[in-house]
Amino acid sequence: MGTWLEGKAPAEKIKEEVRQEVAHYQKTKDAVPGLVAILVGDNRSSQIYVRTKEKACQALGLWSEILRLPAETPAGELKAEIEKRNAADHIDGILVQLPLPSGLNAHEVIFWIRPDKDVDGIHPTSLGLLLENQPGLRPCTPLGIIELVKSTGVKIEGSDVVIIGRSMIVGKPLAALITNENGTVTTCHSKTRNLAQVAARADILIAAMGKPAFVGPDFVKPGAIVIDVGTNSFSDRERIKELFGDDPKREKDLQDKGYTVVGDVDPRAIDKAGYLTPVPGGVGLLTIAMLMRNTLEAFKRRHGF
Repeated sequence: MGTWLEGKAPAEKIKEEVRQEVAHYQKTKDAVPGLVAILVGDNRSSQIYVRTKEKACQALGLWSEILRLPAETPAGELKAEIEKRNAADHIDGILVQLPLPSGLNAHEVIFWIRPDKDVDGIHPTSLGLLLENQPGLRPCTPLGIIELVKSTGVKIEGSDVVIIGRSMIVGKPLAALITNENGTVTTCHSKTRNLAQVAARADILIAAMGKPAFVGPDFVKPGAIVIDVGTNSFSDRERIKELFGDDPKREKDLQDKGYTVVGDVDPRAIDKAGYLTPVPGGVGLLTIAMLMRNTLEAFKRRHGF
């Protein structure tokens, strides 16, 4: 049986490093990094994510703001609000929480953010710098995945890495990051033939396709590192019992919320994997830590520190 690869320890290490640096700049420069999160509409999950980011800023000494706008906000008004923050010297990072309400084009909205304040690392300029392996802000979740893999002591260089999923937020930038680390990457998707066979040759397998418990033990090479990026709300009681057995936490989730959060990997793959990240408690913790690090990095670059 493999080891659960928890995100808490590496995330706390990164956050403590950020906290110490922020305290240093506050003391020596009388300035701290500033982050604004823009939330359009009332998506429940987005509200939770934004509050989590705000709490992290408060805990680490960063200045933060949440700009809440109604779902019917016109594109021109949203653009004006972003441009105000682009021009504000006390704001180093701007993130627009996705998904956006219908009527707003995410690609267009992200393009309005100044690249040097793009702490999500998904502006076309940021992604171009990533492809060129030049300094720039990188997407938070892929950065967190790299940190999790490195925390095992296994080298990415020379490893066979399979990524299932090709989104602009995870799959595609992660493939570039791993290539820059000298790993050999195969990116899979819904059209990949013999998907389980392709996945089963990976030393490092990353599942990021948004399908609950889709990746079964047959996808896993014995001893592989398996990173589960999925966060799926799931309410099939029989299937949950099949996956987790009589788990009181999952049962409480079902009673209290009507669903529990399930990853893209069948948790029983732990019997075959060397390491497997839990959901929750794995990649998500690193995503927040990397956002804090990116905001600090943007602050240092903008002020020449």
